Amino acid sequence: MSVALLLLAVAAGLALGVMFYGGLWMTVRALPAAPHPVVLTLCSLALRTAAVLAGLLLVTRGRWQNALACLVGFTAARAAVSRYWVKCT
Repeated sequence: MSVALLLLAVAAGLALGVMFYGGLWMTVRALPAAPHPVVLTLCSLALRTAAVLAGLLLVTRGRWQNALACLVGFTAARAAVSRYWVKCT
């Protein structure tokens, strides 16, 4: 397993995390104006989860090392997105 592939898996995890948590942030901001907030919440959750699972399956290719690297990136994205949006609000 090459280090370059693991770094790509971490980068993919970062991208998936930013997409997931960024989508969550956009959903939360849209809730007050939504005519059906429960539908918006559930659809957002389903789409974000499906996208992350599909991305994780593509990145891992059945190797636990890739999955671990991707999850490290995903977790780092959570911290980064949280810090960014806390500063913006």
